[in-house]
Amino acid sequence: MANLNFNNVYIKDYFTIVGPKEKDSKITNYNLKFDDYYFEEKTFELAEIKMQRLVILNLLNKNNLSQENINYIIAGDLINQIAISNYTMMDYNIPFIGVYAACATFPLSIILGANLIESKNAKNIICLTSSHNLTAERQYRYPVEYGAPKPTTATCTVTAGTGAILSNDKTNIKVSSALVGKVINLGINDVNHMGAIMAPACADTIYNFLKNNNETMKDYDLILTGDLGCVGLDILKEYYETIYHEKLNKIMDAGCEIFLDSQMYSGGSGPCCLPLIFFTKILKSKKYKRILLVGSGSLHTPVLVNQHQTVPAISHAVKIEVLS
Repeated sequence: MANLNFNNVYIKDYFTIVGPKEKDSKITNYNLKFDDYYFEEKTFELAEIKMQRLVILNLLNKNNLSQENINYIIAGDLINQIAISNYTMMDYNIPFIGVYAACATFPLSIILGANLIESKNAKNIICLTSSHNLTAERQYRYPVEYGAPKPTTATCTVTAGTGAILSNDKTNIKVSSALVGKVINLGINDVNHMGAIMAPACADTIYNFLKNNNETMKDYDLILTGDLGCVGLDILKEYYETIYHEKLNKIMDAGCEIFLDSQMYSGGSGPCCLPLIFFTKILKSKKYKRILLVGSGSLHTPVLVNQHQTVPAISHAVKIEVLS
């Protein structure tokens, strides 16, 4: 399992959209915010499609690009058969690569896009993902109208859409290397404890990425995990020290950084957690120059969970260098 290295891949621009709970949370400098979960549409699914379309539209307009300037859109979401992304792409005459890695979808799209650009098979690629709290709750758990209680280990799926343009045009945000993770399953079947499900996969990816690059945690200003939540982050630290005999320091979890303590259980989840915090908090702070983004995904399906099967997880890593 070797790392992938890139010499000519950069993040050109990004755009973020968030819903009602997120706009009143710890982070406020999102590009677009809305107050109604329906987003002026008839269903929550149509609202999520609208978020994706607005991300694409704004990325194109902000950068004076047309559809012809985009070689590929790589996108994924949480809904069955990545239905949101499929419906979004009906409106665009752009080659589409649909991906699914649950909440690790965004770093996976970056990895695939970086390979296409590095191999000179593309110049501009949009990497896109979204989630909606009420579409995800209905699919994976119970519609919120049921009022089903949740344990404190549970996380809240964010309502958001996020996209970025990958390009061979040099900017100050360089994608320099990456690692595609392995599926890890330690036998957990509690879908209200996704932090515990994903932490071992996250640890495996961090350890192997650093080992393959002959680096240590001292070589980074920050390791940013995706959406383990506050409980899952504690599990990751304890697991990493137990298995690899090292302490994880300079680490932050995006799921812990979105909501106020009074808003939600163990924090946020969903494929937008990682890019939202990376774009709106980490990059904006200008404190961090070498960042390891580690997305983690709980690869469960309600059908197999209801058959009492355990839940596999995966984690993908992307190294970002912020140039002067």
